[in-house]
Amino acid sequence: MQSMLKPKSARRSSGIPSSLGEKIFTVLNHLFFILLGLSTIFPFINLIAKSLSSEAAVVSGMVNLIPIDFQIGTYTYVASNAMFLSAFMISITVTLVGSIISLSMTTLAAYPLSKPRLRGRKFFILLFLFTMLFSGGLIPTYLLMHKLHLINKLPVLFLPYMINVYNMLIVKNYFESLPDSLEESAKMDGASNMTILVRIILPLSMPVLATIALFYAVTFWNDYFTSLIYINSADLKPLQLYLKELFVSSTDTFMRTNVDASLNVSPQSIQAASIILATLPIICVYPFLQKYFVKGVLVGSVKG
Repeated sequence: MQSMLKPKSARRSSGIPSSLGEKIFTVLNHLFFILLGLSTIFPFINLIAKSLSSEAAVVSGMVNLIPIDFQIGTYTYVASNAMFLSAFMISITVTLVGSIISLSMTTLAAYPLSKPRLRGRKFFILLFLFTMLFSGGLIPTYLLMHKLHLINKLPVLFLPYMINVYNMLIVKNYFESLPDSLEESAKMDGASNMTILVRIILPLSMPVLATIALFYAVTFWNDYFTSLIYINSADLKPLQLYLKELFVSSTDTFMRTNVDASLNVSPQSIQAASIILATLPIICVYPFLQKYFVKGVLVGSVKG
């Protein structure tokens, strides 16, 4: 009886649907997102099932969501394949080094641009925004990399992309949301700008920094186009380029030249296992950064 006497706004704030229409909307909303989530996870489960199924089951199309004739020979082969391991280590190196450098450069650019006292601040911001709309193009960029002697060199996979302007603006807006009194009190104690940034600003900015680090890590890990353009050496090919070549290679040729005939696996199983192993690092890292994700993006995008 008391719940019926509550005002409509009070019932909405307490989470109690106030009408039949709202109840129907809530049910349909939940159903929509459940179906959306299932549509994204089912292909992943299908890949896992294929990677753990026998060659006959995969080739005949019998595998859906449950492995048939369970085997782990596919993962044993992929994990011991020299080309896969080399590409995996290249991707790990590029992702770690690229993310650290990009996050450092982004922070060093965002901090001074977040201060209204910076002379020419609007001009510098406009320069950064200009690069979001216009670029040199593929051919001029390739010629530049060639002149810098970066072709077939590992740094070419991360140096041209040290700063993402969108990420830099998110960090800048987050810095602007921090109270100015923190810096003023530190300056009164004789702290320099770099000391303030390292010892005060960065510890308070962990949500946005963790979020941007995840953005950079995913970008470097998933990038294959850069290596496709600039890398010709087999020893420097990252994991994504290896997967691309794995998928476009001839099935019969691949089986004859790469897979032991005694293994009861198919090319589709090897492809599926390679994708699963290539996805695991990001899946393992994401839970540790997820708690910062929403807060970092929300504050960095709205404030400022």
